[in-house]
Amino acid sequence: MTLTWQQLRDLKTQEFTEAATAWADVSTRADAGRTRISVGMIKALESQKGASATAAYERLKRVDRNFDFIHTECGLVRTTLNSLAHELSEEQARLKGALDDATAHGYTVHADGSVQYPQGGENVLTKEPVPGGSVRGVDKPLFLQDARPGSLGKGPMLTNANPHHAVAQEIADRIFGALKAAQDVDIRFTRALNGLKAPEGLDVTDATWADAAGDAAVVRREAADYLRDTIPEGSSPADRSSWWKGLTEDQRAELMATYPDVIGNLDGIPADVRHQANQDNLQMLIGKLSEQSDEKSRTQLAGMRSIDHQLLYPKPGDPPMYLLGIGDQGGGRAIVAFGNPDTSRNVSAYVPGLGTALDAEFARNDLQRARDTAAGARRHDSSSASIVWLGYDAPQLPAAEWHDNADVMSKEHAEKGAPAYNSFMAGIAAANHNPDPHITAIGHSYGSLTVGQAALQSGGIPGVDDVVLVGSPGTGAQSADQLGVGKGHVYVGASDHDPVSMTPNKVESRAMLAGGGAGAIAGGIAGSALGPLGSLGGAIIGGAAGAAHGFIVADAVTDESQIYFGTDPARKEFGANRFKVDDGPLPVVEGQGPMDAHSNYFNPNKDAESAGNIALIVAGKPHLITTEEHR
Repeated sequence: MTLTWQQLRDLKTQEFTEAATAWADVSTRADAGRTRISVGMIKALESQKGASATAAYERLKRVDRNFDFIHTECGLVRTTLNSLAHELSEEQARLKGALDDATAHGYTVHADGSVQYPQGGENVLTKEPVPGGSVRGVDKPLFLQDARPGSLGKGPMLTNANPHHAVAQEIADRIFGALKAAQDVDIRFTRALNGLKAPEGLDVTDATWADAAGDAAVVRREAADYLRDTIPEGSSPADRSSWWKGLTEDQRAELMATYPDVIGNLDGIPADVRHQANQDNLQMLIGKLSEQSDEKSRTQLAGMRSIDHQLLYPKPGDPPMYLLGIGDQGGGRAIVAFGNPDTSRNVSAYVPGLGTALDAEFARNDLQRARDTAAGARRHDSSSASIVWLGYDAPQLPAAEWHDNADVMSKEHAEKGAPAYNSFMAGIAAANHNPDPHITAIGHSYGSLTVGQAALQSGGIPGVDDVVLVGSPGTGAQSADQLGVGKGHVYVGASDHDPVSMTPNKVESRAMLAGGGAGAIAGGIAGSALGPLGSLGGAIIGGAAGAAHGFIVADAVTDESQIYFGTDPARKEFGANRFKVDDGPLPVVEGQGPMDAHSNYFNPNKDAESAGNIALIVAGKPHLITTEEHR
């Protein structure tokens, strides 16, 4: 063993923490430099035109990313050094405890770690004192290394009649264990620090961020005891909010550098903190996925690159963009806000539905829906923010096999997503600075079922005042007053040309399968060529065509108020407020596919009435909406 007990005893661990502080200062300076560039220089160039302005803009963006990388890597070095000091301090304390015990017993600890003890006890035959001796430490299992004399009992294990022998052996074992553990710590952290080296060159590329992701994984592994257990992942969002407020700036910076994915996706943490952590996590994920060639990685990479581009190049006049969540688990996770949800009086969180996953289409369409909603609400109250929440795996269409498309007709995805949505909304309520913020839950398509399932949980959706359902196949509730906000605060938009909001109920569906299934199957297969939602629309249209030809069993008993997931929210029996929307084109006949009317609710260019009504509700002015008769 190359490390001596004298070296461990005399080690000044504060020198490691002082070095960590210096690296933290570099990390902080890099972060401040990034802020000055992004908030000052880049913002000033956004409105300028011309080749020179464009070139300067691009160059500053590169410098911004370089500072981001420096900030991240220096933060990892800081955490590694702090964790090294923490672990060595523990072994140093264990060693000093053993040395103190040796001194208290009058034993001598030699340079090689052996412990010399005096004579003691009595030889049962000669009645003479048993001579003293010297013992060396032995490698013992961890659970025995801190055992005290007598803790293992008496009997055959104590073969030496001199009672000092057992005590000295225990002390020697503790010295040996502390030295061995300290040497293991030294080896591990030397390897970790040697790995914290950026690739050569000045450009911060995808490969550079992939390397940073690998660095973070190593630091996490080595610093697990030091940091990870301090994060209250199992606590409520309100408790996490209090925990974060109680941390020092150094503690916060260290957690964000080492666990950007955890902090960035932790409900209850402030939006600007989540945004900063997720920006770093996004770069690491892009680096990671860019080195993978499977279809899922390529699909998610396209979505992440689009989100990254929108963060880098915001359009003048758009509400500020916050990345509140990002991940590659399942179909991908992405939570994006337009407007700061912590400072805004009005906050909405929209849940997308059928066929939604983290891909380029989500980044293009669903982000735009949240952006349009925020912009519309801010025209009525500038203190408004809107969020798109892809925090669950929505059912996907079309499936590889037509019969697997029945997956969308199950509540399973919504039931699994509901607790995650409620946790997020509890975090929004906990982090908001206003004494009584106005919070709206919005569900589109299958997302309205997820919102419905969240509302049906005990206590309802935390903090929510209003619920908006558009293009809904049902919520799982039989009436609006089951959604936890009072039926007067539930609002429904439903186009009569939207096949999803006209989804047949389960009795009708069974009848279709019994008699009109051939039409549904044929329509679904044909519809699959029309895009992610085409199979469902084709199946509905095909099933209806089958029914028109007499294929539905004659004695099927139906309830017109029921659609697939409970009472049709647009029906009078449900009891919600139905706001006016444009019916849009008839499926296939007037539009470009079966689902055109299903996708227009948030679009002010295609359905200004619907988008305007949603914006009014989000802004807390529902008395101004236009209404229409229930179905």
